Order: sequence, then structure tokens, then C-alpha cells
Amino acid sequence: MATAIATPPPQVGLMTVDEFYDCCSLPENTDRRFELVRGKMIEVPPPNKIHGVVCTNISFALGLYIRQRFEGYITSNDSGTLLERYPDTVRGPDIAYFNDADSFAELHPKYGENPPILAVELLSPSDRANRVLSKVEDYINNGVQMVWLVDPDERTVRVFRPGLPSVTLSESQEIVGG
Repeated sequence: MATAIATPPPQVGLMTVDEFYDCCSLPENTDRRFELVRGKMIEVPPPNKIHGVVCTNISFALGLYIRQRFEGYITSNDSGTLLERYPDTVRGPDIAYFNDADSFAELHPKYGENPPILAVELLSPSDRANRVLSKVEDYINNGVQMVWLVDPDERTVRVFRPGLPSVTLSESQEIVGG
């Protein structure tokens, strides 16, 4: 006999992932960007041009790497990823690598419930260190196997993995492992 899994009751004043999706889809929010952090909707500023160029370059390189291996896909533009429930958290990595679908038709129509293998965050002039490190912590604590924190000004990548100390690499070094 199968046992039913109880859904916790909604927490007063906290938004669910479905409410968040609906709110983000409203016409007045078309040109705005949000994340849901433990049930609270926060607006995040749009990235600048340098951010966009660096994200494009990383996405291109990762895309080539993944196509050679015939597995997974890359998302960009802060595509939402459901990281935790009760209260719900939806974060939007600048770039992410997933392997939970083999075709476009298999992609989740909203945020999906499988964390990415890799999440990439780029530091922007408007970023505060504690806000970005909080995102990194959310990724690592919710199943993401590796996070790259890219600093375009310093030309470094800080690599985070669960249970290991972070490692900072310069532009002349190679990121290895998976």
C-alpha cells in the first residue's frame, strides 16, 4: 500500500513557487527580474553589457563542451531553478548546465525541480558579496555539484563544490572536474 506524502500547509505571508510564477508572468512584470528566496519575492537588477558579453562567452564555450559529449543542455538569462520547498526558493543562475532532459520537448515548462549540475554566477558592479555568496550557498546546499563565481574585473573564477573549500583560479588556469 502506497503512503501519501503530506504537503505542509502554506506559510502565512510566504509565496509558493506557483504564485511566484504567476506573479512574474503578469504584464506589469514583463521587463523585471525576480527571484524567490524562502518564500519572499525579491527584485534583482538587470545585468550590464559586460555581464552579457562574459555570459555569452562562457555559454558558448560550455555549449561546445557539452555538444561534444552529447548530454545535457545549457540555460542562460537567469532561467529560474526551483532549489527548495516549504518555503520555496527559485534562483536564476546566470548560466546553468543540466542533464535532466534529452530533448526540448522534455524540458519542464516552468522552473523544473532538478537542480543544475553546474551554476555560474557573474559578479556585477551592483552585486553585494553577501547576496552572491548566499546564492552560492543555496545552490550548494540544494544539490548543485559545482558553482563558478566569475569576477570579470579580477579575471578569476572561484569554484565551489559541496564539502570542499573553494578554489580561486586565474584566467591562465583550467577548471577541471565535474
